[in-house]
Amino acid sequence: MRNNYRSKAFKEWLDKLQQESWQLELIISGFSIYGLSQVLEPLNVYINITHNENNPVLGIALTIGLVSCSILMFTLLIHVVLRGLWIGALGLRYVSGDIDYKKLNYRPKFDRFLRKRMGSFDKYISRLEDYCSVLFAISFLLIFYFITFLLYAGLLGLIGYFLVDGNETKNVALFYTGIVLVFVVLFGMLFTFIDFITQGYLKKKKWLAKIYFPFYWVFSYLTLSFLYRPLVHNFLDNRFGKRLSLILIPIYFLIIAATSYNLKRSNYFSSNNNSNTYTANSLNYDDETTEKGTFVRTASIPSKIIKTRYLPVFINYRESIEDAVFTFNEGLKPKEDNRGFKSDFTIGFNNFNNRINKDSLRTEYIKTLSEIYSFKIDSLEYPNPEFLFTKHKNKQDGFETVISIKTLIDGKHDLEIYRLLKTKDTIKKDLIKTIPFWYYKD
Repeated sequence: MRNNYRSKAFKEWLDKLQQESWQLELIISGFSIYGLSQVLEPLNVYINITHNENNPVLGIALTIGLVSCSILMFTLLIHVVLRGLWIGALGLRYVSGDIDYKKLNYRPKFDRFLRKRMGSFDKYISRLEDYCSVLFAISFLLIFYFITFLLYAGLLGLIGYFLVDGNETKNVALFYTGIVLVFVVLFGMLFTFIDFITQGYLKKKKWLAKIYFPFYWVFSYLTLSFLYRPLVHNFLDNRFGKRLSLILIPIYFLIIAATSYNLKRSNYFSSNNNSNTYTANSLNYDDETTEKGTFVRTASIPSKIIKTRYLPVFINYRESIEDAVFTFNEGLKPKEDNRGFKSDFTIGFNNFNNRINKDSLRTEYIKTLSEIYSFKIDSLEYPNPEFLFTKHKNKQDGFETVISIKTLIDGKHDLEIYRLLKTKDTIKKDLIKTIPFWYYKD
C-alpha cells in the first residue's frame, strides 16, 4: 500500500525518523567512506587505461564517477567529524548543562559580545545538528551540479561536431542551424548561472520570467535538473539553506585550486619532464612501468641500464600511427574504417571472409611502418627496423623491434626515434622521442 504523504500519520513518522536518524547517518557514513576509499584507486587505474586506449566516452564516464565519489567522500568525512562533535557537545551538556555567563564573571564588554555571538549552548548544539542533517543532501546536490555542467559542455561539443561536419560538406543550412543552437545553449547556460547565483531572481521578475521560462523548461530535461530540483528549492526557501549553498561551492573551488599547487624543487628539472638527453622519464622504461595503470606514452626500452648486445624497442600504438601508414600507402586505407565502437559479430564475420586478403595487407602494413620509422643511437643510424605487432606490459598494444648494439662502447647513450611526416608537398623526418640509457657489456 502506498503511503499518503498528506496524512498526519505519515508526517509523524517522518518527524520520528528525523529525531532518530543520527545513528543511521553515522553507520552509513562509516561504511560509505570505507567503500569509496576502496573505489578511488581502481577508478584512477581504469581512467589511465581509457586514456591509453583512446576511449574518450568511457574515460568521461569514469571521470564523472571519480569526481562524484571524491565529492561524496569529502562531504561524508566532514559529516562524521561534525556528528562526532555534536555527540561530544551532548555529553558535555549532560555533565555541565548550559553556559553560565554569570559564573564566568567576564567584563561587561566581553560578556555582551559572547552572549550575542555564541548565545546558549543549546543553540550551538542545534546549529551542529542543522549542518549534519543537510550535509548528505548537499553532497548529492553538488554531484548533480557537476553532472549538469558536463551535460552543458557535452551539448556544446555535439553541436560543434555538427558545425564542423556542416562546414566540411558545405551544408549551409546545417552550419547556420548549428550556430543558432550554440547561441541557444550559451544563453541557456548564462541564464541558468545568473539564476543560480542570484538564487532565483530571474523567476521573480515578471518580464524576465517570461524570457527565462522556455530556457528553464527545455534545459531542465536536457541537463536532468528535474531530478534534483526539489532539493534546490528546499534549500532556497530558508535562510540557513541559502547561506550554506553559497558557502560550500566556493569552498570546493578553493580546494580544487589548492590541490593544483605542487612543490617545485628546481628551476630547470622536474619529474614530469619529457624524456630527453638530460631527463629520464620512468614511463619510457619497462622495468619502471610494472604497476597496474601505468603505461608507455610513446616508446620504451627494457631499462635505463642495458647489459645485452641487443636493445628491444617498443612503440605504443596510437591511431595517429595508422593514419600515418594510410598517408604513405593509400592502398591500405579500407573503404570502411573499423576503428572505434563496433560489434564483435560484424567484425568477426568480415574477418572470416577477408582473412587471406588481410594477411597480405598486414605484411604491406608492417613494411610501410618500417619505412616510416627510423632509429639513431648517438651518430649511428638504424633505418627500416623490422616490427612485430605485440601486446606489451599491462596489455598495451604496440609495435616492437630489436636493435643490435654490440658495437657501442660502455657509457651513456641516447636513443632517438624518428617518424616521417607527410604534408601536401613535403616529407620531413620528425624526432618524436629521445630515451637516454647506459650500456655496459655483461
